[in-house]
Amino acid sequence: MNLTVKEIQEWLAAFGRTIEKNKDYLSDLDTPIGDGDHGNNMNRGMSEYTIAFEAKQPTTISDTFKVLSMALISKVGGASGPLYGSAFMNLTKATKDITEITSQKQLGELLETGLAGIQARGKATPGDKTMVDVWDTVVQELKNSDLTKAGIEAAKENTKEMVAKKGRASYLGERSLGHIDPGAASSALLFQSLLSYL
Repeated sequence: MNLTVKEIQEWLAAFGRTIEKNKDYLSDLDTPIGDGDHGNNMNRGMSEYTIAFEAKQPTTISDTFKVLSMALISKVGGASGPLYGSAFMNLTKATKDITEITSQKQLGELLETGLAGIQARGKATPGDKTMVDVWDTVVQELKNSDLTKAGIEAAKENTKEMVAKKGRASYLGERSLGHIDPGAASSALLFQSLLSYL
């Protein structure tokens, strides 16, 4: 595999289109355990990314992640904006001197810095029923050069069987059981959009 700035930008554009297609699904997931606006929020953030991308025309992987981070922080409401924003801000720093990503293992190590940003901001660990559950699985599978659609899907689906310990859903306690975490679902879309570039 060979991810240059071109592939990274194509991946993020594909993610934006996927979010737009799935925004109702994401908000439906968010309705029983959150504010019901995750899909619309993420769609607003990715639309802002597209506008900012056109305006700034970033030419490096690092600058591309920075444009995304700023767009998500400025436009996505609730916890998701700062969490995704922190992930991509860490990736901005981690890719400062990188012009291409040449292995799943390297990508996994880079995404681990993004995961660290999410965890520093949200204080969640795997098993807390958050986006961390998907990010952590993806990082581990990439580091073993073994990321699959099934692995991503399973990490998302597994949040259904968890009791939320962080975020708005945690107020529901046991009633959060049986629902997929919306942040885990949008993260699954992020990484499923990546698969065709690996």
